[in-house]
Amino acid sequence: MVDTLPLLPESGMDSIVAYRGITPVKRHEFLSDVQTISENIPETSHVLNLCKDRYWFTATLFASISRGILSILPNSVAPEIVSELTQELPDLVCLGDQSSISHDLPYLKICGFRSRISTPSVPQIPANRAIVQVYTSGSTGKPKSHAKTFDKIIMCVKTEAKRIWEVTNGPCTVLGTVPFQHMYGLESTIFLPLLGGGKLSSPLPFFPADIADSLATLPEPRLLVTTPFHLGKLVESGIKFPRIAMIVSATAPLSMELAKTAEERLAAPILEIYGSTETGQIATRRPTRSTLWKTYDGISLKQERGTSIASGGHLEEPQCLQDTLEIADESHFRLIGRNSDMVNVAGKRSSLAYLSQIITRVPGVRDGIFCIPEPDEAAARLAAFVVAPGLNSHDIHAALLEKLDPPFLPRPIIFLDFLPRDRNGKIQAATISELIARYILAR
Repeated sequence: MVDTLPLLPESGMDSIVAYRGITPVKRHEFLSDVQTISENIPETSHVLNLCKDRYWFTATLFASISRGILSILPNSVAPEIVSELTQELPDLVCLGDQSSISHDLPYLKICGFRSRISTPSVPQIPANRAIVQVYTSGSTGKPKSHAKTFDKIIMCVKTEAKRIWEVTNGPCTVLGTVPFQHMYGLESTIFLPLLGGGKLSSPLPFFPADIADSLATLPEPRLLVTTPFHLGKLVESGIKFPRIAMIVSATAPLSMELAKTAEERLAAPILEIYGSTETGQIATRRPTRSTLWKTYDGISLKQERGTSIASGGHLEEPQCLQDTLEIADESHFRLIGRNSDMVNVAGKRSSLAYLSQIITRVPGVRDGIFCIPEPDEAAARLAAFVVAPGLNSHDIHAALLEKLDPPFLPRPIIFLDFLPRDRNGKIQAATISELIARYILAR
């Protein structure tokens, strides 16, 4: 007999599970939306969820789960990406909350059906059912797909909820600045509130003023799910923010300096999450309290031939990590840097992420990133792209010499009006390659 799990954890049908803007959504209303959408999805095994509103994205996702349909969540819906998906999955159907889409695929607009369901049921889901297929971000190369099962997602979310709610003294209303189609946003702004006892919210704010306004519309206690990039902008803004119970950060290393400043400026503790698309979340730390990360329940670490391997817990199988770790014991480690990020210059080692943190701390530098223009060269040569109106290369080199050894100074430094980051604050590997080809190699 197949083990099953309820689509939502037990609670009263009149309990509030989400907010659409300022409007509360009760459990029975959400389940009614889920069931109505589920009944209208055409026969297929794969759907592409294009909803732009987090609430409708979630209702559509849970409707697909209840129907046993795999939700395909690529890192981009650019025409060439969708074209590749349709070749791989010829029965792919698009679901969305827009009136129309630009892709030449069967399309169903999901928010327009009149629900006639007065007493919705809670579907039972096979525990080992694959419910989403997510893709790596592309920040380190070509995106790869990974299927996630319902039981493993619940296991992961329960640990995340325990870690966070212990600090916030109970479940929170969750606001996220990160895309909900990608693994971090999916886990922390959708599954955490709905499967971990919190409350979901629909806004996806980007600018500091919008984030402050969105927080103000939500009831306390509030949890803010964000990135170091957004966190830096919040600190710089000077805006007064509503009370926040906790801030969760991921997608890139958070410097100790920014963590301390943000905790003071926003008057909220920060929890940093470590994970990847391949593994999901597997560890957390309070960066202002410790350099050590603590793994999630049941997950253990070991090293073989210089490679760090995580296993157990919600992982389907042992996973080789793409980062260099210093393992303290089976459940604690220090993060040294991304394997593909490590550089060796004149016998000295560092990471591109660390160097990028240093350059963005230079007064007058609004954004910056280090890169290796020609990684196959015998001697690595570093370069940097910066957004720094009013500064020149000499100014930046002089400031960097106070923090870095001379071999790590970037030559050249390319000045741009902006860096093309995505909503997670990342710059895709292909984008960096394009910048290098255009501004450095073509010189």
